[in-house]
Amino acid sequence: MFYRNMADYMVETIKLLHISDAEIKKRMHFENAWLIDDLIAAGKSIVVYFSHCGNWEWAPSVTLHASHDRVEYCQVYRPLVNKVFDKLMLEIRSRFGSLSFSKSTVLRDLLMLRRDGKLSVTGFMSDQKPSHGDPTVKTMFLNRPTAFISGTENLARRLSMTCIYWDMEKISRGHYSILCRPMSDVAADSPFGTLTLEYVRMLESTIRRNPSIWLWTHKRWKYPVTLDN
Repeated sequence: MFYRNMADYMVETIKLLHISDAEIKKRMHFENAWLIDDLIAAGKSIVVYFSHCGNWEWAPSVTLHASHDRVEYCQVYRPLVNKVFDKLMLEIRSRFGSLSFSKSTVLRDLLMLRRDGKLSVTGFMSDQKPSHGDPTVKTMFLNRPTAFISGTENLARRLSMTCIYWDMEKISRGHYSILCRPMSDVAADSPFGTLTLEYVRMLESTIRRNPSIWLWTHKRWKYPVTLDN
């Protein structure tokens, strides 16, 4: 079932080059999108904790469902080695008007948006294997000791951004749904890692509900992890 979903993902991602707005709205549903609108109306920029579930490349179509007043929709990405393929993927990811920020420059980019008086809704794929030297939070995940990227939480704290979780589900072939779920408001004096661990538990629930839609091939446990005592 996993490989069937992967085949769907590849075909559907290429389809983004020519799919109409009306068609993607029929196929990609957002539940509780009002949560984004309410936070924007309250003057809050948003960190979206997301993952490699379903077809994550369709998620930028949120711009067809949520507020556009004073806000930029963005996603963080890791540049690909192949420049031609990297350019193609950036074109696909900007299909619905969102901005793509490199992982290495995202803090600067978000600060520039703030300087220009703009709010932001920025998606972070925080289930990836950390790069060498990345600060991490270690915990049990799917019954295995696992290191998670903590940069998302660090950025959210530094910029006082509100966090939400996108809970993705595959409804049927070519049809997906994302439930926008609130996350805890973390106080400045709360232990670092609180948000990351909340994300891990939410992600684990998403995966256990339908294991076949998660990207199992991204070598999540390539290197062994020892939990701190």
